Amino acid sequence: MAKKPKIRVIALGLIRDESRIFVSQGYDTAKQETFYRALGGGVDFVETSLAAVQREFQEEMQAELTNLRYLGCIENIFTYNGKPGHEIIQTYQCDFVDRALYEQDEIEFVEGSTKRKAVWIEIERCKSGELTLVPAQFLNYLT
Repeated sequence: MAKKPKIRVIALGLIRDESRIFVSQGYDTAKQETFYRALGGGVDFVETSLAAVQREFQEEMQAELTNLRYLGCIENIFTYNGKPGHEIIQTYQCDFVDRALYEQDEIEFVEGSTKRKAVWIEIERCKSGELTLVPAQFLNYLT
């Protein structure tokens, strides 16, 4: 019997440095498209979304966050690598405690057992459509 798809609850942190935003870089093989997304991850059972976003940054980047402020909730229904997905995103604005992270153009991090890359990108490049920020509703928080 096939496993029934589930809605995933995640917490993501939007880290902004003036005109730039800190995001992970991904690639959709079905669409043959590079995209960018705020970092974070799944909310565990009996864990708050605030605790989850802090834990995810600690686990993946060994980075502490400060100035966390809840921005809102986004419901995201999407297709990734040809498969449907559905997630509820608790979104937080936050800052890095370690100011040196703002000086690095890209930072490697580990998600599960996969090495990934996070980068600083210009917000204007997302607003113009030159770069794809997912979900697109994140742009509402970057005005």
